[in-house]
Amino acid sequence: MNAFYNKHGIGDVLLVQLQTETPEKIHPEQFGDVTLIKDGEGNIAGFNLFNASTYVELADGEKVELSEALVTELQNALAKNGVDYVLEVDLSPKFVVGFVEAKEKHPNADKLNICRVNVGSEELQIVCGAANVEQGQKVVVAKVGAIMPSGMLIKDAELRGVPSSGMICSAKELALPDAPEEKGILVLPEDAEIGSSFEVKA
Repeated sequence: MNAFYNKHGIGDVLLVQLQTETPEKIHPEQFGDVTLIKDGEGNIAGFNLFNASTYVELADGEKVELSEALVTELQNALAKNGVDYVLEVDLSPKFVVGFVEAKEKHPNADKLNICRVNVGSEELQIVCGAANVEQGQKVVVAKVGAIMPSGMLIKDAELRGVPSSGMICSAKELALPDAPEEKGILVLPEDAEIGSSFEVKA
């Protein structure tokens, strides 16, 4: 789940995205202050909460920080407007320290590598195009569902026929101050804790 709020730009409306993919066809349904956005199969892809500040405590900024308190407030807002839907939200950090367990050349692309990355709770297969990625490095991983500072949403993908779940990030992609202009992933110190959260300013 991702949530966006820009009172100055669009008014007192909280936009909540529940699916990583934007449906080709959408079917809105109105329930009081809630507009459900359904896809072609009738699944709820997201919803807009009007008069949001009367239901949820919000600071005016594009990306809204997810928390248990926010999920509870949203669940109550849905119930107050007659929407019978249970929010299932993954509150685990989306930017984490990963360890590159293995690296092999992509069979169909000279400049791509297939990396097996341990992020603590799981092991991810990530296709990476950075020339400086190596086995044994500690790196920053944007997991599926992460929103980059640029606004790009990280999704499961397939690069030249190989599945990739997440992205190994550069300092520039993470919008870190004094990020080098040279291309390449950010390599973290050896004492960085695998699976720990890496703070990224949206």
